[in-house]
Amino acid sequence: MRTKLIIPLAVMLFAGCGQPPSNGSDTTTANTPAEAVASDHFDPKGKAPSSFTVARWEELKNTMPFEDQRDFEEQKKGFIAAPTYKEIMSDAGTVAWNMGQYAFLLEGKDFHSVHPSLQRQAILNMNYGLYEVMPGIYQVRGFDLANISFVKGNTGWIVFDPLTSKETARAALDFVNEKLGARPVVAVVYSHSHGDHFGGVRGVVDIADVNSGKVKVIAPVGFMHHAVSENVYAGNAMTRRLFYQYGVLLPASPYGHVDQSIGKNISSGNIGLIPPNVIIEKDFETLTVDGVKMVFQNTPGTEAPAEMNTYFPDLKAFWAAENITGTIHNIYTLRGALVRDALEWSKQVNAALYRFGQEAEVMFASHSWPRWGNDRIQEVMRGQRDTYANLHNGVLNLANQGVTINEVHNVYEVPPSLQKQWSCRSYHGSVEHNSRAIINRYLGYWDANPTTLIPLSPGESAPLYVEMMGGSAKIIAKGRALYKEGKYKHATEILNKLVYAEPSNQEARELLADNFEQLGYQQESPSVRNSFLAAAYELRNGIPTGASPKGTSPDLISAISTQMMLDFLAIRLNSRKAGDDHFIMNLITPDRSEKFVVELSNATLSTLSGFTSNKADLTLTVNRSEVEQVMFGKTSFEELIKSGRAKFEGDLTVLSRLKAMLDTFEMRFEIMPGTKAKDSPPAADKGFEMDEPAMKGAE
Repeated sequence: MRTKLIIPLAVMLFAGCGQPPSNGSDTTTANTPAEAVASDHFDPKGKAPSSFTVARWEELKNTMPFEDQRDFEEQKKGFIAAPTYKEIMSDAGTVAWNMGQYAFLLEGKDFHSVHPSLQRQAILNMNYGLYEVMPGIYQVRGFDLANISFVKGNTGWIVFDPLTSKETARAALDFVNEKLGARPVVAVVYSHSHGDHFGGVRGVVDIADVNSGKVKVIAPVGFMHHAVSENVYAGNAMTRRLFYQYGVLLPASPYGHVDQSIGKNISSGNIGLIPPNVIIEKDFETLTVDGVKMVFQNTPGTEAPAEMNTYFPDLKAFWAAENITGTIHNIYTLRGALVRDALEWSKQVNAALYRFGQEAEVMFASHSWPRWGNDRIQEVMRGQRDTYANLHNGVLNLANQGVTINEVHNVYEVPPSLQKQWSCRSYHGSVEHNSRAIINRYLGYWDANPTTLIPLSPGESAPLYVEMMGGSAKIIAKGRALYKEGKYKHATEILNKLVYAEPSNQEARELLADNFEQLGYQQESPSVRNSFLAAAYELRNGIPTGASPKGTSPDLISAISTQMMLDFLAIRLNSRKAGDDHFIMNLITPDRSEKFVVELSNATLSTLSGFTSNKADLTLTVNRSEVEQVMFGKTSFEELIKSGRAKFEGDLTVLSRLKAMLDTFEMRFEIMPGTKAKDSPPAADKGFEMDEPAMKGAE
């Protein structure tokens, strides 16, 4: 039976349910495994860990540095209080956030279905409540994927990174004011351009106060552009892939979702965006707000294309944004994004180490937990600096010896001294996919073997492999034998071919799922774990069907530039539908003083800003604010013209012709063959309507 898709696509992640964790107690993993039986699996077709997975678990448990308990001491330090409520509700009446679904992690059990290092990280991320970093600096943790930080000024709060959703940010502010005394918010700092660091801003400030200058919103240079641009053009594909990286269909369970490495999960409330009114443009820039002196360090090209650290010289406190957390991060994020620069990342950490790290006494960040004491701070900063640098340099060393993108993940090794440091473990990233990303950044996807330069598509090549291997029965028999031997990667190599050759072969799909599941259990990175387990779920049960609620955010649509909107229309244009049609259109938006010439030629839509054509077939004059209503699907250009809110000159059929050429992207496209229902309805025609960016998977 196919499951129904009931999750808001703009959110893409489960909200929790149940009891929130306690605080202030020892949360280290117990030494006595209490393995769940197969009947406890959320999927009736799911399997318990095999003997090989259990043996691998035992090996890792006995060889990793579990005797180092400093993270647990730091994780609970400064705890003030946890809220009495168990859920944070959205304004729509649904559950926006609840940590309780992960309470099984605090029961003192070890789970063979979870990599022991990942379970350790998952327990560390069970912080829930208000913590004092130092007098004058506080954090609310466990209300969202990120932390929200509050710095006490002379008259009010300076808020750092107001979470993903208005509801969770509002709850955090209310809780801080309840416990520490009510104070107004005088400033908000966005550390970087990912949605879980700005989306809740409307829960802590009113936009009127920002527009009047009463409240400062401070962000790094390039913030507004990168807050949306990274996620627009390939947004539909990113959203679909996010199902895998973030384990959207996996309930919280030892067999499913246990953590997201930099936090438990992400909230499902209302996301907003208030543009900053203070931009940090220099490499290092000092600003005093409400009596608090801050030195900002712009770090573009690190964890985000627009990001900044902050140092408080009077407090000797260093805010590491998301550049230094409790994990080595993604160089390549699996849901899709431009490959990041590991070398630049290491250099910016090094600059922070020598500029601020020589005297800092506390280091805190937008994820994980703080570190106290200068020696400890320098240890973590050096370790992460060296991990990113070694990844970059070590992989390129191998590449220059002929190791290819399809080999490097099996060859590159993190130096043993770094492997022994918990802060240098690759939870959010993984050594395997990050190492391949380094080669992709410099050399691209091709391994220089002509066979792989213009390969057959998997669906075309797979039948040949199946034929040469003697057919499906032999492949399934060998796949079962390899599974019984614990050779899961070997099994997936041949079973994947069979599934592509015979997508309707449910026996093959389920055997492939069994192998994916065991591989998922063995992964230290939750993103990699989730991807294997999500693929297993879809192979067994199919892609979920049914309608999903919309989560379109007016703030996000407004933040997309008009040029970007037009560029996305060009991506949606179907060349075959366009045929030999040709037109030139001028678009004028008086409220933004913009003008564009849009030309359809050779089945390609091109746009140029700042120009109009005197040979245009159509000139459309409409305020950008009205265009946004079309993007929301609340009106049409024709209705705007009829009501006098838009004007035109020339051939109005240009709009209807263009609209007929646009594809509507279907989010439920297949990743694994044979998983889409045959009776799945086609995507509804959306015309000019635009989805919001896939921002919540931006990490």
